[in-house]
Amino acid sequence: MAKKIFLLIAISLGLGCIANKIGLNVHQSIAISIFSVSILGTLFFWDFRLSFAFLGTATLLITRTIDLENVIKSASLEVILFLVGMMVLIGLLKGAGVFAWIVSLILRLPNLSARKFLVSISFISALLACAVDEVTSIIFVVAAILEICDYFEVDPTPFLIIAVLATNIGSSGTVLGNPIGILIAAKSGLTFEDFILKAFPVMLVCLLTLIFIVKFWYRKALSEFDRKIKELGSNEILIRLISVPPEKELKISLAIFGITLVFISLHHRLELMWNLQPNTILLITPLISSGLVMVWKRRKAREFIEKDVEWWTLLFFMLLFAQAGTLKYTGATDVLARHLVTLAKNSTSLLITTILWISTFGSSILDNVVMVAAFIPIVQSLQGLSVNLHPLWWALLFGGCLGGNITLVGSTANIVALGILEKEKNIRLTFFRWFRIGLVVGIITTTIVWMALLFLPVYY
Repeated sequence: MAKKIFLLIAISLGLGCIANKIGLNVHQSIAISIFSVSILGTLFFWDFRLSFAFLGTATLLITRTIDLENVIKSASLEVILFLVGMMVLIGLLKGAGVFAWIVSLILRLPNLSARKFLVSISFISALLACAVDEVTSIIFVVAAILEICDYFEVDPTPFLIIAVLATNIGSSGTVLGNPIGILIAAKSGLTFEDFILKAFPVMLVCLLTLIFIVKFWYRKALSEFDRKIKELGSNEILIRLISVPPEKELKISLAIFGITLVFISLHHRLELMWNLQPNTILLITPLISSGLVMVWKRRKAREFIEKDVEWWTLLFFMLLFAQAGTLKYTGATDVLARHLVTLAKNSTSLLITTILWISTFGSSILDNVVMVAAFIPIVQSLQGLSVNLHPLWWALLFGGCLGGNITLVGSTANIVALGILEKEKNIRLTFFRWFRIGLVVGIITTTIVWMALLFLPVYY
């Protein structure tokens, strides 16, 4: 503990001094130093990350590095409110048994085989992550995997790893899959349609690549699974899966969520039609839907807000965004952007490469929201240097999502899934068992994205 604290202080002070040496003023150096403390504090002391966010933001205010008005402006309250609304809706879906119903329906495959199972859980994981958040989707997919593997008496670990890898890839496909999607959309002006047209197809290519890799990587586990299927038969598995009939409550819940998705997907066209500010419909739609849900389920309204909304995470995000905003407010990101452009020799290709790979490997160590929040002000500052920002936003999105596959702690979905595996089956994964497959998948899928961003004109 003492060594980590000493290292944290030394690194943050060192970064502050380096910032001062390269031409940043006192307030810019303080902003970088405090932000680095919050990031490194998150890495070294995960359980205390909110404490670092509180203390860091308070320090920025007391040193007059930023004022209260700009802290509130930088906190991205529109993103926080969007996430609150979506969390209430997901609480409704969970209570109605929607996820268990979807998983049980899709997994009722005729002539079940190991490869069919692998492909199905890969697509289910990715598409559920596109429609809801990655954490919610992985919880239900893991439950289905454990149920099936229990019946056939096979090791669930390979299939759980595959599901998590697919979830992280799938979370890049739409604006809803990962908090960094809505954050980037809010800051860049990218719409839901942009994600469907430019992110979703590349996500599918990465998903198919993943399936090809894991079919070879886990061929022994697949052979064992096929052997067990022949021994036990596959019909009884349908009985063991949770089957939820499409009753009235489930139908209404699906209808509410479906209508919400329709308005989110059409938000750009509706905003143009009604002459609203960009992203207004995108951000208020979950609030309207969740408000109606709390009227319908008034006895559970307080429970939705208190239990289904992750306030710990949202407060951390809000204060982290405020600290990242301080870098822009003080002009520190303008200086860093100029240095980045000089380093890349004014080449858009080199900027894409730098941002994509730094965010990929950075997200394998840090939470991807932390990494993206750090980069957003720098990307925004590049606009004043006549740089085309569109491919850079996509580089940041894909780097943040795909980098989460490289290590055990690369994304929240990884941590949640492995926690369930350890709790339910007493199986604890080693770092290198994950890292070997995670690194291969992470590098190959990121390379696919890299080629797409460099050579496809749709991103420019």
